[in-house]
Amino acid sequence: MIKGVILAGGQGTRLRPFTHLINKHLLPVYDKPLIYYPLLAMRNAGIKEILLTSNKEDLPNFKKLLGSGSEFNLRITYAAQNGPKGIAHALALAEKFANGAKIAVMLGDNIFTNHEQIKSGVAAFAKDGGARLFLKEVPDPERFGIAEVHQARITSIIEKPKSPLSNLAVTGLYLYDSDVFAIVKTLKPSERGELEITDVNNYYVKNGLARYDIVKGDWIDAGTFDSLVHASMLMLKKNREFPVDIT
Repeated sequence: MIKGVILAGGQGTRLRPFTHLINKHLLPVYDKPLIYYPLLAMRNAGIKEILLTSNKEDLPNFKKLLGSGSEFNLRITYAAQNGPKGIAHALALAEKFANGAKIAVMLGDNIFTNHEQIKSGVAAFAKDGGARLFLKEVPDPERFGIAEVHQARITSIIEKPKSPLSNLAVTGLYLYDSDVFAIVKTLKPSERGELEITDVNNYYVKNGLARYDIVKGDWIDAGTFDSLVHASMLMLKKNREFPVDIT
């Protein structure tokens, strides 16, 4: 069984002044809060148990909105982050929840429309070890963590490269085996004082353990006003084909 982890912390500085009042993952994308989209993606991939991490002050709002997850046919539990210390730091909170199981980790501001591909990737990963990352071709690779690939494996990941070796961005969906928590414990804070998820991914890359899927369909990192508007327009357009019911 693979368990799910949704990371919904952060300060949302690019979405101020609204994020002075509300966590960005609770902002609307068309007819749903942003956080619904990763929840639905995981549910539609067959994942039933999910841990949601967020800032201590924001967790009551998530609990009020999502509760136990029964409305989604999920089992949702919660963990509080102690300050913005990086994605990998938030991931470390899931060790007890995972209890030795493999995990699917999704950033709470990422939207994927091809849930069948995620489901297939999760099913394939159930038979593998290491890590499986989801990559997306982008027109502006210098803005992302960019992966170079060879056959079935990733050979390098470089953050915001000046001379990109490919146009394959690492999206905010990661599948990890149970070794990920030991890897996080070896990390040192980056120059910005955070434990970086790219360092986790590069550990798997350097050990030849990082496989990948190239995302088909839409992927949006909805962390800016422009991307939120784009996501809302996309969901409006896809309303009939995108899963609009939460049950």
